[in-house]
Amino acid sequence: MIAYRDATAADGAALATMAAASFTATFGTLYQPHDLATFLGEAFGPAGLPAHAADPRYTIRVATDGAAIIGFAKLGPVVFPGEWHPQAIELHQLYVLDGWHGAGVGPALMDWTIDAARTMGKAEIILSVYVDNHRARRFYERRGFAEIGRYTFMVGDKEDDDRIMRLAL
Repeated sequence: MIAYRDATAADGAALATMAAASFTATFGTLYQPHDLATFLGEAFGPAGLPAHAADPRYTIRVATDGAAIIGFAKLGPVVFPGEWHPQAIELHQLYVLDGWHGAGVGPALMDWTIDAARTMGKAEIILSVYVDNHRARRFYERRGFAEIGRYTFMVGDKEDDDRIMRLAL
């Protein structure tokens, strides 16, 4: 049975393992092995997602099936270059493992994301999504996000074309 809870610092390693598996399943074929390994180490290594699970600037909600983390959403400070609304927050990641796509995990995590941002008094949510991740883009658009710009997302030495999207709250 799928359950939802706030992540704790103790979840850091399991979150990183789940996130690396999800990213690799979705995008792994797009990159050279060294670029993928570099990205996974930076994003999900000790200074990445596990550290964010213990950092009060970040709020992470996990979806679990039994003891296994099967999805998560991470909110935190906006890190994109540029000037942002002082009450903006970034949805850094919303990942769901392949076996649970279509089970309502993504929508539940997005509902939490929007509710949490509003509860924090935020004015907008900012995110980036890979230009060719049409499934994710449609998901965000159905939730009211609109494209507002471009962003170069680095995976190792590979430059990806991402779109920045915003939802006014």
